[in-house]
Amino acid sequence: MATTFDVSKHVLVPKHAKVGEKELKEVLDKFGIEVENLPRIFLKDPALESLDVKEGDVVKVIRKSATAGEAVFYRRVAA
Repeated sequence: MATTFDVSKHVLVPKHAKVGEKELKEVLDKFGIEVENLPRIFLKDPALESLDVKEGDVVKVIRKSATAGEAVFYRRVAA
């Protein structure tokens, strides 16, 4: 019997959150880039299962950092 496991609850998986339009515009303006310039995260990534994302959306990944406390990364969702 197979058991489903929510990977987002695992201690080694960083927090993932869908980015809203306002925050996305601020990030793109801050770095002077387009969405296409962001690194990709694939739609089938297990960390995205609980998020309502589609191709082209942007996800914020928040990792714990020993030196900075938190490190924030942005990824565009790709198929």
